[in-house]
Amino acid sequence: MTYKGTLLRDTISIHEVFTIHYFEYMSDFSFAGESHNFWEFVFVDKGEIDIYMESIHARLKKGEVAFHKPNEFHRLQATGSCAPNLVVISFECNDAVMQFFEGKILSLDETERVLLGEIVKEAKQLFNCRLDDPYLTEMTTYEHPPFGAEQFIRIHLEHFLLHLLRRKQNSSSAAPKVTNSKGNSEVFNRVLAYMEKNLCMHLTIEQLCRDNMIGRSQLQKIFQQKTGLGVIEYFSNMKIDAAKQMMRTDLMNFTQISEKLGYSSIHYFSRQFKKITGMTPSEYVSSIKALSEV
Repeated sequence: MTYKGTLLRDTISIHEVFTIHYFEYMSDFSFAGESHNFWEFVFVDKGEIDIYMESIHARLKKGEVAFHKPNEFHRLQATGSCAPNLVVISFECNDAVMQFFEGKILSLDETERVLLGEIVKEAKQLFNCRLDDPYLTEMTTYEHPPFGAEQFIRIHLEHFLLHLLRRKQNSSSAAPKVTNSKGNSEVFNRVLAYMEKNLCMHLTIEQLCRDNMIGRSQLQKIFQQKTGLGVIEYFSNMKIDAAKQMMRTDLMNFTQISEKLGYSSIHYFSRQFKKITGMTPSEYVSSIKALSEV
């Protein structure tokens, strides 16, 4: 038998990235703006941000992404009442299909959010510079990064754009069949919403299982699959993320934040904060303010 191969053609091809950032901004942060000859998008992971591009002014909300085409002037302004977390990625791509994204503000689905998370995760292992410096013009790599890190970033970024474009083009198509994976996602999202509603509580896994009518082993398995963390460990991270947002609004002191989030003492809160972030609360605030004042 004689076999003939099939050439796999690229629809979206990316070979160069300029920035991959994960920002935790103060509520009064302002970026004067810039333009450059490559693509960029801004995704709101938490909070809200005001975005300006050419004739468009919009308030970008959690779960939304805005695209800036090459040479388009754009700037950001925090709302003043909300401390946002953003993913900002810039890259070169000359494929014609990218015209679809010009001036677009879109909502992401779970697959697309996961892909962005994987890009940021790989970037932390590839680049030996801070991912939260908005004035960085060159991202240098570690001498010995994990095997395949650069290719993973390229694959995930291309997958993200392809998935988003195809989903928006096929938005009127029939809904997919319910799968076990989708069922797990629904459980995960339900428990996540419960956690967010009860951030001020001291939750136990028994309470989580009882109130969400799910078995302990199943809940642990779903969280391991979705986050790589245990349920309570993930909840602890959520509380610290909430604390960081409160710190960046600059409306409460550490003791007030600790009490609002249900910690038994400021000392326990500080230990937990350093365990998860690698910094004390004071060091974190100083770090964020230093970037805002550059």
